[in-house]
This record gives sequence, C-alpha cells and structure tokens, in this order.
Amino acid sequence: MTVRWKKSSRSLSSDCVEVANHLGALRDSKNPEAALEVSPARLRAFVDALKTR
Repeated sequence: MTVRWKKSSRSLSSDCVEVANHLGALRDSKNPEAALEVSPARLRAFVDALKTR
C-alpha cells in the first residue's frame, strides 16, 4: 500500500499534523521522517475529542 499524507484543508502553513491515507499514522510536517502509528479506532477517538473542544 502506498501511503499518502494529507494536511488539513484549514492549514495555512507548513507547520501542521498530517494523517496517512489509511488512518493509521500521524506525523509532523516539519519532521516527516518520523511517524506515530496508531490504530484507526484510537485516531478517530482522538479526532472526535478534539472536535468537542
């Protein structure tokens, strides 16, 4: 599987968090060599928690 990274459409600069197309990894756009792998369920829970704030 080819991993494609997506930035938020609200990102106005290159300083942002990117999400992999398979929803199992995050990375900092300033440090793209390192990625944090997470389960899709945990990532969705994290995003849902951010939306409620």
